[in-house]
Amino acid sequence: MKLMTKALLGAGALALMSGMASAADLACLITKNNTNPFFVKMKEGAEAAATAAGLDFQAYAGEKDGDAAPQITAIENCAAAGAKGILITPSNDSVGPALKAARAAGILVIALDTPLADTEAQDITFATDNFEAGLLIGKWAAATMGEGAATAKIAMLDINKDNISVDVQRDTGFLVGFGIEVPDLSVMGSETDPRVIGHETSDANPEGGLRAMETLLAKDPDINVVYTINEPAAEGAYQALKNAGKEAQAIIVSVDGGCPGVASVKSGVIGATSQQYPLKMASLGIEAIAAYAKDGTKPTVTEGLTFFNTGVNLVTDKPAEGVPSIDSTKGTELCWG
Repeated sequence: MKLMTKALLGAGALALMSGMASAADLACLITKNNTNPFFVKMKEGAEAAATAAGLDFQAYAGEKDGDAAPQITAIENCAAAGAKGILITPSNDSVGPALKAARAAGILVIALDTPLADTEAQDITFATDNFEAGLLIGKWAAATMGEGAATAKIAMLDINKDNISVDVQRDTGFLVGFGIEVPDLSVMGSETDPRVIGHETSDANPEGGLRAMETLLAKDPDINVVYTINEPAAEGAYQALKNAGKEAQAIIVSVDGGCPGVASVKSGVIGATSQQYPLKMASLGIEAIAAYAKDGTKPTVTEGLTFFNTGVNLVTDKPAEGVPSIDSTKGTELCWG
């Protein structure tokens, strides 16, 4: 196998993180970026599963969440290479037409973690129930605050304003779990509850989380609940609170349950996080591509759902009555599984 460390493709930089392979049995993984530990672990799981299945493997990553152009270029390159299957965490729905073209060419398309709005753009999604993930941290936050939940001041740190499915589901799930009415579960920000101080873009990274939290603290310095789309954003939010001398006044909740995030639960930086299993998503996706390459068999969704549910657990060292959870010790055993 000819190894390459990087390729520049089309409109954006894409990291070609493993080798060129024969077209007959090639599987591709396309993630939003190659810096978030969630996607790094997803790539590790996919690559290991591809090796075990006898598939050749190419992994691509865009530069940041929400940037679709590099992903579209990667889809086109995988299709041109004759890939049997594509695994993708789509940056947004604008990658849909390229994925539909890939499907029309006979390529199995599996969305990981983030389903596309156009159901024809993917054959199946392997994902956490992201609404349930948000619901769990919302219920935990409300139960932890007790009577104080009625007068909470909540900061919402989302990915961006594009209404990406994973962003919407985690955001609205949290609000519903906290006990806030959400008139439209398909978009962020439809709620009118005064407890929500505002929604800000974090770009799902520490720098964006810091910036977003600073903006919301300027709006209301008494924020005492912080929802974050993921743990890198939570890291930035905590830093902003600490810089303002307010780290003790707010509880932070998040989603991912990665090993660094669980460590932040153990240290008390994050109160609770919903743990997902990206390695499992990627491994099952590669297994599905291998089966499809062998005899054309396609995977089926979890019964009663529109996707294959890879599971979620709430991780916290401060359990709340009525909210099932595991502690950070167990979370460390399972992180990135």
